[in-house]
Amino acid sequence: MTDAPARYAGVRAYEALLAEIQDGTLRPGAVLGEVEQAARLGVSRTPLREALRRLAADGLVEQASPRVTVVTGIDASDIRALFDVRRALEEMAARLASRAPERSVFAALAADFATVDAGDGPTADADAYYALIARFDAELDAAVANDYLTSALRTVRTHLVRVRRLARDKPERLAASVSEHHLIASAIARGDADLAAHATHVHLHNALTSILDSLEAPE
Repeated sequence: MTDAPARYAGVRAYEALLAEIQDGTLRPGAVLGEVEQAARLGVSRTPLREALRRLAADGLVEQASPRVTVVTGIDASDIRALFDVRRALEEMAARLASRAPERSVFAALAADFATVDAGDGPTADADAYYALIARFDAELDAAVANDYLTSALRTVRTHLVRVRRLARDKPERLAASVSEHHLIASAIARGDADLAAHATHVHLHNALTSILDSLEAPE
């Protein structure tokens, strides 16, 4: 039976590798050699293998050969497939949140979206925007109160972080996304499930289009 220190080492290795895959430090195709990664992360090979198994279950690494693990690639077709799932989950989440008995937090979020500046002006703050998105996602999960749905959403978001890093941020797109989230939060606060779902659909369509355009544009 794995003891607590070994379990902790496995979690630590998983979280470190996950962060590096998501932020682009470990790019698609990067080779994750057991000996090298274990030494770099300061863990033994057993917890490293556990971390790699978890990353494989997340779809973030794959076995290129019996002894070679690489970071999985991601292309336009992968992103479209991811957004197909995201659209189904997030539209349903918006509908369910609109029917929650207590929705005042979404009115507060809408007010925050109305004031955050994620554009390209002198007061723009993309970090504040992403922090607000994280708060919105957390409140959406709480309002949905469906462990199966929120678990699926967490898996999708794991990949979305990576997709956003591979695509280049566009100030004009971030500003538009703020407005789109303001509408979604406002619709949920009012209990308008149809508008919340439709606004989510439009937001995801615009997000996907922007990401694909960014990937196809020359550097």
